[in-house]
Amino acid sequence: MIRALHRWPGLLAMLLVSALALSGAALSVFPAAERMSAPAAAPGLSVAALAARVQAAHPAVEQIRRAPSGRFTAYWFEGGTPGAAIIDPATGADLGAAGPNRAERWLTELHRSLFLGDGGRIATAAAAGAMLVLALTGAALVARRAGGWRRWFSPQRGPLAARLHVELGRLAILGLAFSSLTALWMTASTFGYLPDEAATPPQPPATSGLTGAALSRMPLLAATPASALRDLTFPAQGDAADLYTLTTATGTGLVDQGTGATLGWADNSGWQAVTETIYSLHTGRGAAVIGLVLGLAALSVPAMVVTGTVLWLAGRRGRPRLRGNAPAGKADIVILVGSEGGSTWGFAATLGSALGRFGPAVHVAPMAGFDPGRFPRAAGYIILAATYGEGAAPQSARGFLDRLAALAAAPRAPVAVLGFGDRSFPGYCAFAEDVARLAEARGWPAFLPFDRVDRQSPQDFARWGRALGAVMGIDLQLNHQPVPPAGIGLALLSRRDYGDKVGAPTTILRFALPPVTLWQRLAGRGFARFQAGDLLGILPEGSPVPRFYSLASGRRDGFIEIVVRKHEGGLCSGQLAALRPGQTVHAFLRRNPGFRAGRGSAPLILIGAGTGIGPLAGLLRANRRGRPVHLFFGLRHPDSDFLYGEELDGWRRDGRLDRLITAASRGERPHYVQDALRREAALVAGLVRGGARVMVCGGREMAAGVSAALGEILAPAGLSPALLKAEGRYAEDIY
Repeated sequence: MIRALHRWPGLLAMLLVSALALSGAALSVFPAAERMSAPAAAPGLSVAALAARVQAAHPAVEQIRRAPSGRFTAYWFEGGTPGAAIIDPATGADLGAAGPNRAERWLTELHRSLFLGDGGRIATAAAAGAMLVLALTGAALVARRAGGWRRWFSPQRGPLAARLHVELGRLAILGLAFSSLTALWMTASTFGYLPDEAATPPQPPATSGLTGAALSRMPLLAATPASALRDLTFPAQGDAADLYTLTTATGTGLVDQGTGATLGWADNSGWQAVTETIYSLHTGRGAAVIGLVLGLAALSVPAMVVTGTVLWLAGRRGRPRLRGNAPAGKADIVILVGSEGGSTWGFAATLGSALGRFGPAVHVAPMAGFDPGRFPRAAGYIILAATYGEGAAPQSARGFLDRLAALAAAPRAPVAVLGFGDRSFPGYCAFAEDVARLAEARGWPAFLPFDRVDRQSPQDFARWGRALGAVMGIDLQLNHQPVPPAGIGLALLSRRDYGDKVGAPTTILRFALPPVTLWQRLAGRGFARFQAGDLLGILPEGSPVPRFYSLASGRRDGFIEIVVRKHEGGLCSGQLAALRPGQTVHAFLRRNPGFRAGRGSAPLILIGAGTGIGPLAGLLRANRRGRPVHLFFGLRHPDSDFLYGEELDGWRRDGRLDRLITAASRGERPHYVQDALRREAALVAGLVRGGARVMVCGGREMAAGVSAALGEILAPAGLSPALLKAEGRYAEDIY
């Protein structure tokens, strides 16, 4: 509901809102410029003294106005010609003509009414209302995305457009909401919906009939500081019945021109004071700094319109359309989805459609918006949850665990939790397991044991569906057809072959970087943004199931590189091993956020064997700032499969690699990388105690041996690989 309220006002009013925001931002500059150029009145200067100085310079003066910026302007009518000038309050002399600024007038008309009069004012008020809805719903969505209001400033992830949209919103939401509210108030005032008419003193029954009293002998003018002046209107020359009219921030008074006596005074009403304050803040007239801040906030609107549109279009492409999605309040079965890339939504659509054919009303929603109160008729919940990184909540499930933990009591309707992941990753379905454990701990009844789907397997999903159908008493057949990721042809630039002498043919394949569109850069799609350690998915001929290879390069390197070992009977590795320069493969990109070097200057301990050197070499290539790095590399024989041997020598010379320790499993002194770690135990322990981050890449057996060796090395210091993982200092890329 909140997302829909945020989306549609933005899409329907985006051009109008952008025009008002840009014109408002431009207008915010004028009060600041006027404030900087306006001469300040001397402390203690009274309205009487100021008026006397101006009258001496312009005997026919009819009015003196003080702008909120502090600028004084005098107006007169002399010889049949009107005149106006900016006044120096110290002398009463002219500082220059006070003609209107055409650019400011044009922008003001555009901003207030779109040059359409009252109809335009109504349209701009509607746009202000839309902006207010966008600001409020945007704040709620940012909190939901962050996992709660307490995590408002938590780091964001996802494509560039999403991160820009959220960061701009964080900075501008308060300013935009304030601008919208004050604009609506001013519109209501303009159309007379507020009792904020200007104060008018009662007209005195009679005046003295005299003229010519000295301004200094008028108590009201002498007692009023020039800094409090809004407007002083002089009596018409030759009209003894006319009066001086003084307007200040607090009210309006009438003064007899012959005696100087105050004949009447009316205080401003509270409504008028509020309206004047709102006008001052909204326009920057009298609050130039605040006006500039609001102007800067307004500048974010066009950018958020663009990024919001990009996100909407990307969402329509990445999430399947849920046909027949029942309203939340009428749902019998609620399917909650936790997804990062969008594939889990496809499984939810298949499940919802299949269940709907048996009669129950099914509602599909993101886990992030979980609230049992929205589903009063729910007879059952089904949670389909993917995992982000090494166990974090995916984007559409952020905050779910906190919401569940904060409930006074778990829902009475039973739940089934199904995890989606890839068993080759160490965090396989870890978040879904956390959900299942917390549900059990909170006493949420389960009508089906926790289960998993590996690598988007339709067979796993169908098997689970049959078990679900048996519990529900229906013949539930889930025939899900995963949509293959949109890929692109990558042309091979070069290849380097190793390992034939030791029976482990291995190849470093370098592909040309494909062109990237502006849309892909904004949406974070395609190959617009990637790092060493991310995954290259390759669809081999004759199979719909992709194989993944860790990238040995980043976007800044200008190419795409992977290391592939040919396996006996391997479909994808065999095709890659036969690839020649100029030929292409169909590939796509998948992020691997759990395998990152992270920012900072803490040392890195890189540990890899065989093809696991690939992403580690990519990290070294990206180490342009010379962060301390110690590499432990396991290979078979230095003369056969010393991958990246020449590059490693060069990286040591230019400071990207501090130390290289190799372990050859064949040759004169056979040993493995975990043996090399034990030999360098003092170095490793000292680096870890000093805050080093450990990154391991390679096969499962190697990773298990490395973990055991590190456990022995770190135990005397009270540390362990598990503790380092909990601190975010131990990352694995295991296959």
